[in-house]
Amino acid sequence: MPINIRKLTDNLGVEILNLDLASALDDRTIQEIEDLFLQYQILYFGQQTINPTEHVQFGQLFGELQVHVMKQYHDNENPELYRLSNIGQDGKPNGIVPDQGTHVWHTDASWQEYTGQATIIYCERPTSKGGDTHFSDMYGAYERLPHKWKKRLQNKRAVHSLDFSRSRRHGHQPMTKQQVDSTPKVDHPILRTHPDTQRKSVFLGDHAEHIVGLPYQTGRQWIDELNKLIVHDDLSYRHKWKKGDLLVWDNRCLMHRVEHYDASREGRTIRRCTVIDPRKLK
Repeated sequence: MPINIRKLTDNLGVEILNLDLASALDDRTIQEIEDLFLQYQILYFGQQTINPTEHVQFGQLFGELQVHVMKQYHDNENPELYRLSNIGQDGKPNGIVPDQGTHVWHTDASWQEYTGQATIIYCERPTSKGGDTHFSDMYGAYERLPHKWKKRLQNKRAVHSLDFSRSRRHGHQPMTKQQVDSTPKVDHPILRTHPDTQRKSVFLGDHAEHIVGLPYQTGRQWIDELNKLIVHDDLSYRHKWKKGDLLVWDNRCLMHRVEHYDASREGRTIRRCTVIDPRKLK
């Protein structure tokens, strides 16, 4: 049966209306999902009931899954899953935001040599207020980038660092020496070509620390200015989570962030896996 879809915005994202991800998917359906993923960048599957193992199995349809260096967030039985929750042992919100870096525009795994391809999030417990996830189109950001910036950024590479972003966003819980040593800084092109669609996009976000060949502070100023310049409200999508929602998105042409919420009153539990692209950025 062909997949039925509904567009989320004019240019970004579709809701897939008639698939149960807990059931086995045939090759034709998998190919159709992959085609929609490349065409629309965000896939929304609502009212899903999948356990952690099924979540991993669905993620593996897209490729090899990251085992995140921040082991404190691993799901107990599935290290490929990154579980973020502010629910205490008493079942109530504990007031702790598990990863404050998620509230700033970023791209998953941009701090790795081989970066994030797809991220797949499943919502176990949504907030009633706040906690929405916002996405911004980096294809459109490239198209709207002023000519002077395109000229400035030609062949420029940004250095990405998990330790840098973690330290300034979550400094009260810094990475261990072992975690820092296992995630050396890497540099990627700021203007890049998507390896599958061949479309141009901007690749930055909060993990970007400085720019190769520029004085450190000059690079910081450029990155801060660009991270604001490349987000456009009319090229964005805001997702209000419901229990059982599953989203898949393309890290190679999107940035995202989580809206702030009152962690002392609002409970929120999500689990995610990230598919790693085996190709280096160009």
